[in-house]
Amino acid sequence: MRWIRAAGRGLLVAMVVMAGYVASGTPTGTERDGGRGPMTLATAGDLTGYLGPVLEGWNRDHPAEKVTLVELPDSADETRSQMITDLRSGGGRFDVLNIDVAWTSEFAAAGWIAPLERDRFALESFLPRVTDTATYDGRLYAVPYVTNAGMLFYRKDVLDREGERPPRTWAELERQARTIAPKYGLGGYAGQFLPYEGLTVNAAEAVYSAGGTILGDDGERVTVDSAAARSGIGFLARGVRDGWIPREALTYKEEESRQAFQDGRLLFLRNWPYTWAGASGKDSEVAGKFGAVPLPGPDGPGTSVLGGANLAVSSHARHPESARDLIAYLTSEPVQRRVLTEGALPPVRAALYEDPALVSRFPYLPALRTSVLSAAPRPKSPHYEQVSLAVQAVVHDALAQHQTPEAAVRRLADELAAITRRR
Repeated sequence: MRWIRAAGRGLLVAMVVMAGYVASGTPTGTERDGGRGPMTLATAGDLTGYLGPVLEGWNRDHPAEKVTLVELPDSADETRSQMITDLRSGGGRFDVLNIDVAWTSEFAAAGWIAPLERDRFALESFLPRVTDTATYDGRLYAVPYVTNAGMLFYRKDVLDREGERPPRTWAELERQARTIAPKYGLGGYAGQFLPYEGLTVNAAEAVYSAGGTILGDDGERVTVDSAAARSGIGFLARGVRDGWIPREALTYKEEESRQAFQDGRLLFLRNWPYTWAGASGKDSEVAGKFGAVPLPGPDGPGTSVLGGANLAVSSHARHPESARDLIAYLTSEPVQRRVLTEGALPPVRAALYEDPALVSRFPYLPALRTSVLSAAPRPKSPHYEQVSLAVQAVVHDALAQHQTPEAAVRRLADELAAITRRR
């Protein structure tokens, strides 16, 4: 997945230029230079091209620690696979890794990334909650670089015509999607319901919004077998059964769902904030006709899953001191401002969400801030990939009406218990 298009899964990875021992017994670069030296920063899908100019500023001020930009494949799975292959081998090509927030626990538990000193970074200036995605077992293993939260995009023109406000509860969403959307030839509601990481996010948001969890904070205790989980999954499954979630949505990822909303085929859409730019474009059927609010829940505002990307230092980093300084630079206020204005990605610095000029340019910032502040991370687990695959498969069966929500939740609890027992 392209990281600018699904900022819930940032895909930036930083890598150092290959170097090793000149001969057996020769000191490493880290020993010779105090951990400082050149780096190669590789990114998967820098579609706006903002990162090159950002790194030029670093290179001007750090001529002995220059960063060379290299682009990796756009696919999140391919990026993760390349990273893990090198980290497992101890090859040492990676210096800094900008990893999806959901990978932090896995990489930390495996010993692939090094703990970081909290006082080295301006964490107190970040939005509350985002630092939770960068910790594992009580320690900081990464620094948030880009954050994200799901939002509800809605057709403001249609709701205005009906004298309605955007929904704050599931009941309001269901009623409007079921009764208003058909009057205008629209599908009611869609999210990302294809069995992939996006469905894990959508399912987790439904469970969290209902007051449930999937795993305990330790990543080992299975907590999904609950009334809240049955309510959350049941809400989505009922939408497909009753038709206010189009069955076509079971094939949607981020881009397919964004395009459906942008083409004027949906009344409501759950997606990441990047949707705003496309839906406001000159080729959009809904430009100037839509708005965005926090996700609804059973009795009021719901809970989004925190998305985004974290910067971490590889345990095999050749120049770890330079790597830490680069992370501090990329998370500084001036660069974070450019992350938003030039990269179209949600920054982690709290003050930027209240900057009048930025709010005027990006009207969704206040709603996004609210969503981030109430958001929760995906389940933390050293087995996260297996956890996510289980959630995707089971929840998709429930949405496709192959299994009742009650049976799906019991099955998911059993599968997660088997996964967490693995070492």
